Amino acid sequence: MSKMFSKDNREAFFNALNFNNPIAAQVLGICSALAVTSQLKPAIVMSFCVTCIVALSNVIISLIRKTIPNRIRIIIQLVVVAALVTIVSILLKAVAYDVSVQLSVYVGLIITNCILMGRLEAFAMMNGPWSSFLDGIGNGLGYAAFLISVGFVRELFGSGCLFGVKIIPDCVYSWGYVDNGMMTMPAMALIILGCLIALHRYLNKNKDI
Repeated sequence: MSKMFSKDNREAFFNALNFNNPIAAQVLGICSALAVTSQLKPAIVMSFCVTCIVALSNVIISLIRKTIPNRIRIIIQLVVVAALVTIVSILLKAVAYDVSVQLSVYVGLIITNCILMGRLEAFAMMNGPWSSFLDGIGNGLGYAAFLISVGFVRELFGSGCLFGVKIIPDCVYSWGYVDNGMMTMPAMALIILGCLIALHRYLNKNKDI
């Protein structure tokens, strides 16, 4: 048990949540952070999908890494990711069709997400399955933290709702409050994301990011 949660394994998991966060530190996966965060629900579902896919693809590539010829390793990685994305997309349409419609093509575009290919190439190809799984979960959750934060702010201040339920009471509107329509636009997602990245870097200013 102690070996499973050794220092290296803990670092593989926790570094991705903070110091080596894929969005804040590596600036990867930005497109989906702008495209699917106008509401909180699709942001959470997208985060869950990416976390599952990066964790499972890391494990699969780690298990077969010694049998993959170097000259075709990128092709093998893409095939594994594409297969997992297809499975997740089918399951999503079966259990949450309305959300899959909201996410549109962006579930399929997980195949080209730089976070996945980056972790497969930089970590899974050189480490065991358990470490790779922790790395995948950590990177997925680190990605999710930013997506969910942006989705929370945009939906709350853009429509006064969370998960489609009205949160801001009517009395606040009677006092003159107006929903900020800019929050529903991709440009505002970029601004919010930039503010979050700036905050992350300020909190880690004594570290070399």
